[in-house]
Amino acid sequence: MGDTQKITAFILAGGRGTRLRSVVSGRQKVAAIVEGRPFVTFLLEQLIENGIRHAILCAGYLGNELKELLRESYGTLCLTYSIEKEPLGTAGALRLAATHFTSDPVLVLNGDSYCNFDLEKLMAFHSAKAAEASILLTPMVDTSRYGRVILDGEDRVVRFEEKGAHGGEGLINAGVYLLSAALIRSIPRGRAVSLEREIFPGLTALFGLRVPGPFLDIGTPEDYARATLFFSH
Repeated sequence: MGDTQKITAFILAGGRGTRLRSVVSGRQKVAAIVEGRPFVTFLLEQLIENGIRHAILCAGYLGNELKELLRESYGTLCLTYSIEKEPLGTAGALRLAATHFTSDPVLVLNGDSYCNFDLEKLMAFHSAKAAEASILLTPMVDTSRYGRVILDGEDRVVRFEEKGAHGGEGLINAGVYLLSAALIRSIPRGRAVSLEREIFPGLTALFGLRVPGPFLDIGTPEDYARATLFFSH
């Protein structure tokens, strides 16, 4: 686990959680309470289990409240905050926080979803593919809510299919990425940029690693309601 200790991790926590307002009011989405504690702590524990020592929380809406909640550390994890003054999107938030990372590649987690992963395996896959970006993919019986990711025979991402475009079984983006430092530094500064819509589709060295999951997204009240059962197993 020596190599994983050197990896800087980002948690994307800038979302306003509009769809969750009816059940989580006045809290940042990643701070929604699950099993009596903020959802983001499950992600922080996952980082610790994978040997990570330093995590940067990319926050915007209620970012200072998140900082007050978690402070400067969680267990053995050192926490840093990058708080955007206006919404910058998933890629723009990473570009803003680029001065904080010290590793190449870097690990990125979506703050409102959870998927089991093994960082050593992801790093080995990323290296073997000489990837600019590697994303975790997990199978879903019905992909219509999430969109679908299509791979070729060498695990290269061929295309992303939009939410609702196709139902049925397929692979979805599990919200865990390993990205090269050069890729993050190439993101335009000072404006909203989406990793999923603007950066990933233009890459030629984008690969998908399939993992069995389980996967949870707390973006809707229905899925948030499932979270307690998900973590109690």
